[in-house]
Amino acid sequence: MVEVLRDKEFLVKEYLETRGLYSHHINSFNAFIDSDLKKIIQQNHAVRSDADPNFYLHFKNVTVGHPQVDDGFNVTRNVTPQECRLRDLTYCAPIYVDIEYVKSGMKYLRKGFIIGRLPIMLRSNRCCLYQKSDAELAKMKECIYDSGGYFIVKGTEKVILMQEQPAKNKILVEKDSNGVPTVQVMSSTVDKKSKTNIIFKKNLIYVCHNALEENIPFVIFMKALGVCSDQLILQMVGTEFAIMNQMYPCFLEGSKLNIYTQKQALRFIGDRIKKMGFSSEDYDSRVITEVHDFLSTVILAHIPVTNTNYHMKAIYTSIMVRRLIFSLSNPDLFDSKDYYGNKCLDLPGSFLSLLFDDTFKRFTFELKSVADKNIPKVKATPFDIIKYIRTDTITNALVFAIQTGNWSIKRFRMERHGVTQVLTRLSYLSAIGMMTRVNSQFEKSRKVSGPRSLQPSQFGMLCPSDTPEGEACGLIKNISLLAHVTTESEDDDAVLQLALNLGVEPVGLYSVDDLHEDYMYLIIFNGNIIGSTNKCIDFVDKFRRCRRKGIFSKFISIYISERHKCIYINSGDGRLCRPYLVVENGQPLLTNAHIDDLKRGYCTFQDFIDQSLIEFIDVDEENNCLIAYNEEKIVPETTHMEMAPFSILGICASVIPFPHHNQSPRNTYQCAMGKQAIGTIALNYQHRIDTLQYNLWYTHIPMVHSKAVPMINYDKLPAGQNATIAVMSYSGYDIEDAIILNKASVDRGFGRGGTFRNSKCFLRHYPNQMMDSIQGPIIDNATKKPIYKHRALENDGIAAIGQPVFDKQVTINKATPKTITVEDVGGDRGFKETPLYYKGYDPSYVDKVMITSNSDCFLIKENFRQPRRPEIGDKFSSRHGQKGVVGLIVDQEDMPFNEVGICPDLIMNPHGFPSRMTVGKLIELLAGKAGVLEGKFQDGSAFGGATVTDISNELQKHNYNYLGKDVLYCGIDGRPMEAYIYSGPVFYQRLKHMVADKIHARSRGPRVLLTRQPTEGRSKDGGLRMGEMERDCLIAYGASMLIIERLMLSSDVVEMDVCKLCGLFSYSGWCHMCQKSNSVCRIKMPYACKLLFQELQAMSIVPKISLKKYCD
Repeated sequence: MVEVLRDKEFLVKEYLETRGLYSHHINSFNAFIDSDLKKIIQQNHAVRSDADPNFYLHFKNVTVGHPQVDDGFNVTRNVTPQECRLRDLTYCAPIYVDIEYVKSGMKYLRKGFIIGRLPIMLRSNRCCLYQKSDAELAKMKECIYDSGGYFIVKGTEKVILMQEQPAKNKILVEKDSNGVPTVQVMSSTVDKKSKTNIIFKKNLIYVCHNALEENIPFVIFMKALGVCSDQLILQMVGTEFAIMNQMYPCFLEGSKLNIYTQKQALRFIGDRIKKMGFSSEDYDSRVITEVHDFLSTVILAHIPVTNTNYHMKAIYTSIMVRRLIFSLSNPDLFDSKDYYGNKCLDLPGSFLSLLFDDTFKRFTFELKSVADKNIPKVKATPFDIIKYIRTDTITNALVFAIQTGNWSIKRFRMERHGVTQVLTRLSYLSAIGMMTRVNSQFEKSRKVSGPRSLQPSQFGMLCPSDTPEGEACGLIKNISLLAHVTTESEDDDAVLQLALNLGVEPVGLYSVDDLHEDYMYLIIFNGNIIGSTNKCIDFVDKFRRCRRKGIFSKFISIYISERHKCIYINSGDGRLCRPYLVVENGQPLLTNAHIDDLKRGYCTFQDFIDQSLIEFIDVDEENNCLIAYNEEKIVPETTHMEMAPFSILGICASVIPFPHHNQSPRNTYQCAMGKQAIGTIALNYQHRIDTLQYNLWYTHIPMVHSKAVPMINYDKLPAGQNATIAVMSYSGYDIEDAIILNKASVDRGFGRGGTFRNSKCFLRHYPNQMMDSIQGPIIDNATKKPIYKHRALENDGIAAIGQPVFDKQVTINKATPKTITVEDVGGDRGFKETPLYYKGYDPSYVDKVMITSNSDCFLIKENFRQPRRPEIGDKFSSRHGQKGVVGLIVDQEDMPFNEVGICPDLIMNPHGFPSRMTVGKLIELLAGKAGVLEGKFQDGSAFGGATVTDISNELQKHNYNYLGKDVLYCGIDGRPMEAYIYSGPVFYQRLKHMVADKIHARSRGPRVLLTRQPTEGRSKDGGLRMGEMERDCLIAYGASMLIIERLMLSSDVVEMDVCKLCGLFSYSGWCHMCQKSNSVCRIKMPYACKLLFQELQAMSIVPKISLKKYCD
């Protein structure tokens, strides 16, 4: 009998508390700081000069300090993230190196030299918040529930999104866009990235690469690798009949080209390598060297070559060809690009590593150029390279990339946009949801279903619900609660040594005849063939036991591919994996006693991993495992068991109660709307001055929530309120999902919140020693009070805290010098007014004013608070994707009530249920009602939670209807309603879409200078566009005069002179074409039409206007 584990969800809670919600970001950045940065500088540590062989500069002992800010006069001090947010600074730390260099023939050592500044990720091991207690975080004015993982650049929070990429160093067999069978490998090393293809075309096999002008026949390519015997080539590929059949034409082609030796093959390839620039006279003498370099470092770049020994490359190429040939007769052998084992995720650390590597190489190249230029010059003072080191080269490159999101790696010709994005702080859920987002490089405009589909290999790794609607559907994804993204392992040498100890035979020790025997399995480690074994199961079993004993990293995976006859071992970064309970002999190794010890604090989650009770399995290794859903599903062959079924969902989907009872799209809609729900963004929201911030004043913990809600701290920072709802029709104002609100509930605070907006004012210094100033308010001579537009100002010229401000009132009375250039020194010292105005339909209150300075200027920030009370047109939503606007706000006296006098806060139309099939909302209402009566929160976890039977029994115990229905009385006439009404508490979210932010109308206003049509957009006081559909409606009604009025008279009408003889424009009553005035008529037309005609005439296209007499 299998022991049933109690409180398994406590393991998930402990896992998330131990590692954080998005530890993958922080681990990746820490790996970059601690390992990659040092490797990059070590590989490029020397700068030498062609002008002086004795000159050198060496970089040694690189370290990254703690974040600092420069207060001027070379005074630096440590800085906190909150100060950087407020003062618009970059949260960065200096990069220190020891520099050993030659000056005047003498050797010097400079310690702790700063070569640049690196933006620091919050909560990383270089951040000042690292391992701080809650009390210390509160003292720094940081939210204790903010797990970091983002950067602060010039006061803005930026996050580097995870990017989905094809797996590196992996053989993939597929068909290209033309339907040609192709086997490809994306090779990736520290120094090189290349893509090698082998294609089957016209019954022949070719090797393709971008560096080649034309494809190379496979047989000639193998001869260039040193395999000159056709028999040996055939033995390497395989001697099966199907292979011999396909290889015969290839050998025939090789003999036709009369290429038999390696030298001939090398020269053949050399003639087809793309030449950079003009070929020199001695190119023919260098061609063999060029081809050797090409074969060593470009083709299959990840396979190491020593002394032009290409044996491993030849074997690897033959395996590629073997898979290609077998796939021709068996389409099932084609690989899927969308299988998630063929993908990897690029994390912030890998992006920064690439960028820093490229920038540091440019930095050292500039130093070499300076040395080459200056050393030959004869100067009074000796050449000192230290004076020419620019610390802003590295700083500017890193800051620019994170600030703009544009990553340009010139060495790899990599141009990417949108890698970094501003961290969305609409709500706590939107912020943590953004940190788990996975972005795809696939073109969003392409209407292809494959990359968007939910793949079985994504189960447990990616959230099945959290993806946007529209063209980005399925391309932007979110990782699930327990998913972990691996970082680069340092145990590669230990893995290789263990493989040899476990009986792996290196490839060179046996004949190629044995390579493809049925009992032989190739062992491929990170894309490289390290040997083979004839004891496949035994080797894998021993390897896994060594991993469980902690001999090497727990995140290194191993799996057997029967169709490839290979054993794959992976230790690379960017692989998705997740923890499972280990099952042996039909029993989980973890017992209830272990969980009890964990609850008491006697052990940690990491202890369970070290004891091999819990194991991390990646997407590939899952293929060799039999994973049970729960204890009931365990069979003798089971290898692992799920920790908690709800953990397959992501952060946003975990908030939904009873999601397994909803139609799938409804959960997807809620994932999007949950990020738009306003609530409490963080505990330090009162200390923040954000561009735009929404807050809900009286947030509630949901009465019905999943077990994941406290794990992600959504119960501490919720975004919504528990509302008593009645599912019934009430007047006609609730059609199309509109909701009816109780005015008394709104008065008591239901849905009430506020928005905070900030404005900035910079006081700059100018070259003529003048600077901007703040002037006091202008006083009215009659009233002795400030004039109306200065009424919000205090004597210092800045709006007073708590003061209401109205549209077009001045909030900062700034004045700018009339002259600012150096040439104007001693000129006009006067000032011109350049005040900051408040813009908004509704008044706001000055909430905070901050006066500070940064490196460039003085900075004044004002925060404006605007109370927001629910009104007709505001948008609300439940947690089941059922959104609706407020259709009516009714007095409580007119609302229905039950026998004890309870009135619903909200009335929902019952027609929202049948087509949407959101049964989860029905159960949430029932469970919420039982929870209120019992005085406890109800469990609404996915694939579990409270059952309807148990909930109904609790209602019955308190003398309520078993089905949750009540008798309600009409609030207008007091009579009981003729039907039972389904009523109870449901958690409702107020969304950011509010009427106050969208209301817009205009009669006359600004116009575009070019077309004289009204401007576009609410912020520009633009016009309301009558589009094609609106035009079609008016045509259908036959309202032609209304169309003329809308599209011309109220838009861009202009009077023009037109000649009725030639049909061209005339000017001042005279036709220049006909040389007449009596044929000129004056007509009205849209100015945009007149402009189009003139532009066509400029292109020698002459449109003519024919005129007829208009009759009534």
